[in-house]
Amino acid sequence: MEYRMGRLHLPAVDEMTPDQRKVYDEVVSGRRGRLVGPLRAVIHSPELATRWSRLGEFLRYSTLLPAKLNELAIIVVGRHWNSQLEFYIHAEAAKVAGLGADCIEAIRIGRAPFLVDDAEREVYDYARLLVQTGTVPDDVHEAIVERWGSRGAVELTGVIGYYTMVSMTLNAHGIPLPDGAAAPLPSLQDGPTRLPAAMQPAGETRRD
Repeated sequence: MEYRMGRLHLPAVDEMTPDQRKVYDEVVSGRRGRLVGPLRAVIHSPELATRWSRLGEFLRYSTLLPAKLNELAIIVVGRHWNSQLEFYIHAEAAKVAGLGADCIEAIRIGRAPFLVDDAEREVYDYARLLVQTGTVPDDVHEAIVERWGSRGAVELTGVIGYYTMVSMTLNAHGIPLPDGAAAPLPSLQDGPTRLPAAMQPAGETRRD
Protein backbone atom coordinates (compact mmCIF):
# COMPACT_ATOMS: atom_id res chain seq x y z
CA MET A 1 0.00 0.00 0.00
CA GLU A 2 1.55 3.30 -1.10
CA TYR A 3 1.08 6.65 0.64
CA ARG A 4 1.38 10.22 -0.57
CA MET A 5 3.53 12.75 1.27
CA GLY A 6 2.29 14.78 4.22
CA ARG A 7 3.64 18.00 5.75
CA LEU A 8 6.53 16.11 7.36
CA HIS A 9 9.02 13.88 5.67
CA LEU A 10 7.81 10.35 6.41
CA PRO A 11 10.99 8.27 6.37
CA ALA A 12 11.21 5.04 4.43
CA VAL A 13 12.68 2.07 6.27
CA ASP A 14 16.09 2.49 4.63
CA GLU A 15 16.20 6.13 5.78
CA MET A 16 15.53 5.42 9.44
CA THR A 17 18.05 5.94 12.20
CA PRO A 18 18.83 2.94 14.41
CA ASP A 19 16.43 4.22 17.08
CA GLN A 20 13.68 4.74 14.50
CA ARG A 21 14.27 1.30 13.04
CA LYS A 22 13.91 -0.22 16.51
CA VAL A 23 10.48 1.39 16.84
CA TYR A 24 9.54 0.26 13.33
CA ASP A 25 10.54 -3.34 14.00
CA GLU A 26 8.54 -3.41 17.26
CA VAL A 27 5.44 -2.03 15.54
CA VAL A 28 5.47 -4.35 12.51
CA SER A 29 6.04 -7.40 14.71
CA GLY A 30 3.06 -6.48 16.91
CA ARG A 31 -0.72 -6.49 16.43
CA ARG A 32 -0.68 -3.69 13.87
CA GLY A 33 1.68 -5.49 11.52
CA ARG A 34 2.69 -2.26 9.77
CA LEU A 35 3.62 1.33 10.51
CA VAL A 36 0.60 3.47 9.68
CA GLY A 37 -1.19 6.60 10.77
CA PRO A 38 0.31 8.94 13.35
CA LEU A 39 3.31 6.72 14.05
CA ARG A 40 4.64 7.61 10.61
CA ALA A 41 5.10 11.16 11.93
CA VAL A 42 5.78 10.43 15.59
CA ILE A 43 8.73 8.21 14.65
CA HIS A 44 10.69 11.47 14.34
CA SER A 45 10.76 11.22 18.15
CA PRO A 46 11.64 7.55 18.71
CA GLU A 47 11.13 7.56 22.48
CA LEU A 48 7.71 9.17 22.13
CA ALA A 49 6.87 6.74 19.32
CA THR A 50 7.79 3.74 21.47
CA ARG A 51 5.55 4.81 24.33
CA TRP A 52 2.80 5.94 21.95
CA SER A 53 2.81 2.61 20.13
CA ARG A 54 2.52 0.53 23.28
CA LEU A 55 -0.28 2.67 24.71
CA GLY A 56 -2.15 2.67 21.40
CA GLU A 57 -1.84 -1.08 20.97
CA PHE A 58 -3.37 -1.62 24.41
CA LEU A 59 -6.19 0.86 23.89
CA ARG A 60 -7.11 -0.52 20.48
CA TYR A 61 -6.84 -4.24 21.16
CA SER A 62 -6.86 -4.97 24.89
CA THR A 63 -9.48 -2.90 26.69
CA LEU A 64 -12.34 -4.47 28.59
CA LEU A 65 -14.84 -3.29 25.98
CA PRO A 66 -15.60 -5.42 22.91
CA ALA A 67 -13.91 -4.35 19.69
CA LYS A 68 -17.21 -3.16 18.24
CA LEU A 69 -17.70 -0.66 21.05
CA ASN A 70 -14.08 0.45 21.05
CA GLU A 71 -14.28 1.15 17.33
CA LEU A 72 -17.58 2.98 17.79
CA ALA A 73 -15.92 5.37 20.22
CA ILE A 74 -12.96 5.81 17.87
CA ILE A 75 -15.05 6.77 14.83
CA VAL A 76 -17.01 9.28 16.91
CA VAL A 77 -13.70 10.91 17.84
CA GLY A 78 -12.40 10.80 14.27
CA ARG A 79 -15.63 12.29 12.96
CA HIS A 80 -15.66 15.06 15.55
CA TRP A 81 -12.16 16.19 14.58
CA ASN A 82 -12.73 15.52 10.89
CA SER A 83 -9.70 13.24 10.78
CA GLN A 84 -9.90 11.63 7.37
CA LEU A 85 -7.33 8.88 7.89
CA GLU A 86 -8.58 7.96 11.35
CA PHE A 87 -12.13 7.62 10.09
CA TYR A 88 -10.99 5.77 6.96
CA ILE A 89 -9.11 3.14 8.96
CA HIS A 90 -11.53 2.74 11.84
CA ALA A 91 -14.80 2.79 9.89
CA GLU A 92 -13.58 -0.38 8.19
CA ALA A 93 -12.38 -1.81 11.51
CA ALA A 94 -15.77 -1.01 13.06
CA LYS A 95 -17.54 -2.80 10.22
CA VAL A 96 -15.31 -5.87 10.61
CA ALA A 97 -15.97 -5.82 14.37
CA GLY A 98 -19.73 -5.97 13.77
CA LEU A 99 -20.91 -2.37 14.05
CA GLY A 100 -23.85 -1.74 11.76
CA ALA A 101 -23.28 -0.01 8.43
CA ASP A 102 -26.21 2.35 9.11
CA CYS A 103 -24.56 3.48 12.34
CA ILE A 104 -21.21 4.09 10.66
CA GLU A 105 -22.84 6.03 7.82
CA ALA A 106 -24.89 8.20 10.19
CA ILE A 107 -21.76 9.17 12.10
CA ARG A 108 -19.91 9.80 8.84
CA ILE A 109 -22.50 12.34 7.69
CA GLY A 110 -22.82 13.95 11.13
CA ARG A 111 -26.18 12.58 12.19
CA ALA A 112 -27.13 10.72 15.34
CA PRO A 113 -27.34 6.99 14.63
CA PHE A 114 -30.42 4.99 15.48
CA LEU A 115 -29.15 2.46 18.01
CA VAL A 116 -31.35 -0.20 19.56
CA ASP A 117 -28.50 -1.80 21.50
CA ASP A 118 -28.16 -0.13 24.91
CA ALA A 119 -24.43 -0.78 25.16
CA GLU A 120 -23.81 0.87 21.79
CA ARG A 121 -25.98 3.86 22.68
CA GLU A 122 -24.20 4.33 26.01
CA VAL A 123 -20.74 4.31 24.41
CA TYR A 124 -21.87 6.60 21.60
CA ASP A 125 -23.31 9.15 24.02
CA TYR A 126 -20.26 8.97 26.29
CA ALA A 127 -17.87 9.56 23.39
CA ARG A 128 -20.07 12.19 21.76
CA LEU A 129 -20.45 14.26 24.91
CA LEU A 130 -16.83 13.92 26.01
CA VAL A 131 -15.44 15.24 22.71
CA GLN A 132 -18.10 17.93 22.43
CA THR A 133 -18.02 19.27 25.98
CA GLY A 134 -14.90 17.89 27.64
CA THR A 135 -16.94 16.01 30.24
CA VAL A 136 -19.98 13.74 30.65
CA PRO A 137 -23.06 14.04 32.88
CA ASP A 138 -23.41 11.81 35.92
CA ASP A 139 -26.03 9.55 34.35
CA VAL A 140 -23.93 8.94 31.22
CA HIS A 141 -20.90 8.09 33.34
CA GLU A 142 -22.94 5.87 35.64
CA ALA A 143 -24.32 3.89 32.70
CA ILE A 144 -20.80 2.95 31.60
CA VAL A 145 -19.69 2.09 35.14
CA GLU A 146 -22.78 -0.01 35.73
CA ARG A 147 -22.19 -2.07 32.59
CA TRP A 148 -18.38 -2.21 32.47
CA GLY A 149 -17.21 -1.26 35.96
CA SER A 150 -14.67 1.36 36.90
CA ARG A 151 -12.04 -0.26 34.71
CA GLY A 152 -14.29 -0.05 31.66
CA ALA A 153 -15.05 3.63 32.28
CA VAL A 154 -11.36 4.45 32.69
CA GLU A 155 -10.36 2.51 29.58
CA LEU A 156 -13.13 4.00 27.43
CA THR A 157 -12.08 7.49 28.49
CA GLY A 158 -8.49 6.56 27.64
CA VAL A 159 -9.55 5.42 24.16
CA ILE A 160 -11.34 8.71 23.52
CA GLY A 161 -8.42 10.77 24.78
CA TYR A 162 -5.82 8.75 22.89
CA TYR A 163 -7.67 8.94 19.59
CA THR A 164 -8.16 12.67 20.06
CA MET A 165 -4.36 12.88 20.17
CA VAL A 166 -4.21 10.66 17.09
CA SER A 167 -6.69 12.88 15.22
CA MET A 168 -4.79 16.04 16.05
CA THR A 169 -1.50 14.47 14.99
CA LEU A 170 -2.92 13.26 11.68
CA ASN A 171 -4.54 16.63 10.98
CA ALA A 172 -1.62 18.83 12.09
CA HIS A 173 0.97 16.96 10.04
CA GLY A 174 -1.28 16.22 7.08
CA ILE A 175 -0.72 12.46 7.20
CA PRO A 176 -2.31 11.39 3.90
CA LEU A 177 -4.71 8.68 2.92
CA PRO A 178 -3.37 5.73 0.95
CA ASP A 179 -3.00 6.37 -2.77
CA GLY A 180 -6.32 5.90 -4.52
CA ALA A 181 -8.40 6.20 -1.34
CA ALA A 182 -11.22 8.72 -1.35
CA ALA A 183 -11.60 11.00 1.65
CA PRO A 184 -14.54 9.58 3.63
CA LEU A 185 -15.53 12.83 5.36
CA PRO A 186 -16.77 16.14 3.93
CA SER A 187 -14.15 18.73 3.08
CA LEU A 188 -13.62 21.56 5.53
CA GLN A 189 -14.42 23.86 2.59
CA ASP A 190 -17.96 22.49 2.61
CA GLY A 191 -18.71 24.16 5.95
CA PRO A 192 -18.91 22.79 9.51
CA THR A 193 -18.04 19.11 9.56
CA ARG A 194 -17.75 18.19 13.22
CA LEU A 195 -20.58 16.48 15.05
CA PRO A 196 -23.12 19.22 15.89
CA ALA A 197 -23.05 20.19 19.56
CA ALA A 198 -26.84 20.01 19.66
CA MET A 199 -27.07 16.53 18.13
CA GLN A 200 -29.75 14.42 19.77
CA PRO A 201 -28.67 11.40 21.76
CA ALA A 202 -28.61 8.15 19.82
CA GLY A 203 -31.90 6.29 19.88
CA GLU A 204 -34.05 9.41 19.67
CA THR A 205 -33.51 9.73 15.95
CA ARG A 206 -35.76 7.64 13.74
CA ARG A 207 -35.07 6.22 10.30
CA ASP A 208 -36.55 8.20 7.41
